[in-house]
Amino acid sequence: MTRKLGFWPLVALIFFTVSGGAYGLEALVGAVGAKWALILVLALPFLWVLPISLMVSELSAAIPEKGGFYVWVRRGLGPFWGFQEGWWTLCYSVVDVALYPVLFVTYLSYFFPALSGSDFQCQLMRWGVCFVFVSAALVFNLRGSRWVGMSALANLVVVSFPFVLLTIWGVSHGNWGLLVSAMKAPIATNIQPASIAAGLAIILWNYSGWDNISTYADEVENPARNYPRALALAILIIVLSYILPLLAGFKVTITPADWGNSSGWPAIAEKLGGAWLGTFGAATALLSAWAMFNSQLLYVSRLTVAMAQDGWLPRGLAQTSNSLVAIAACAAVFSSLSLSKLIVLDILFYTLGLSLEFFALIALRSKEPGLARPFRIPLNRMGLVCMSLLPLSIACIVAVTSVLGTSGSLLQIGLVGFGITAGAFVYGIRIGTIREKADSIGL
Repeated sequence: MTRKLGFWPLVALIFFTVSGGAYGLEALVGAVGAKWALILVLALPFLWVLPISLMVSELSAAIPEKGGFYVWVRRGLGPFWGFQEGWWTLCYSVVDVALYPVLFVTYLSYFFPALSGSDFQCQLMRWGVCFVFVSAALVFNLRGSRWVGMSALANLVVVSFPFVLLTIWGVSHGNWGLLVSAMKAPIATNIQPASIAAGLAIILWNYSGWDNISTYADEVENPARNYPRALALAILIIVLSYILPLLAGFKVTITPADWGNSSGWPAIAEKLGGAWLGTFGAATALLSAWAMFNSQLLYVSRLTVAMAQDGWLPRGLAQTSNSLVAIAACAAVFSSLSLSKLIVLDILFYTLGLSLEFFALIALRSKEPGLARPFRIPLNRMGLVCMSLLPLSIACIVAVTSVLGTSGSLLQIGLVGFGITAGAFVYGIRIGTIREKADSIGL
């Protein structure tokens, strides 16, 4: 008999599903400044994380089935919305995969500054590196899940260690006066809509993925007890893993341009501890981006295989090798976009699926009032509506400010609109095929 996941393994899985460290968080400071970054890091756990965690805790405990959020939405809202949940998850997962090649090139520019330019030649070089990165990872994944699993195991140390070292070094080095001045500085009120959209999307991305842990609820020991407790502890660990490195970094610079430059955390580490710490941070960041990309490619390709086997996608994608090639190709194409644009696109797709999960939570309270709920959010239906409005309102702010931003943001909204339309179209074709088969056999 296979042993189920206990409490501490579940905490670790939540941490690496949601966070995996503060990589990419430096772009938040570059977008909105030091003080706004701290405010968002501390406020989002209450406005965004807590409602999502409560929703995941109730539904995972009540419906501990493989598939998690897909099962909740299908059961609460019907097969059409269940498929849309799966389709939108696939859309944001494909975009999410593309983030890691971009992060890899960002940290590689610490060693090769020529990659940090903004002219066409530099952009072409960055995309070329992304393409090589994706191709190498594709070959690695084609060797099988065991190789990816070994890489993910190494990622446990790779992701966490440089930030632990950065935080410890920051306690005894750097300028405390600069950190105090950052805390006393007035809150900026002249931030452009595009910067607001980018900043919110970055922090939401760093606090997203709580619902993904529901997909293996049937493999968790005593989910009614362990999910709420593990989620609460993981929230605390993740907030600390963000706030402590930020505070350490603010001891050496609070200039947004320093945080928004191409080399990110390695450059901050160099300012704090010298070239050795910057080099170490950059090297481990490269390994981390590699390990996280391989893990994501493994997950998304299997999702694609499952949807193809169910008939929702072309049959050729039911083969793992074909699915890997298709996802890798999408990652290579999307990696031509900047990190901030990818994150906005990722969050827009993600929050579409998240909204269906909250709707399913509310619908199941009415549709299945007798459903055993070992963990129940202590709110009535109207209270659940109000709770759901917190994260969904933040998602709406990201969408609106994206529209008010640059033409690139408008392109992102267009891509999301195309994804929504394509989901409805694919479902219509699939249902039509099912009905034709039923009629042909006289059902």
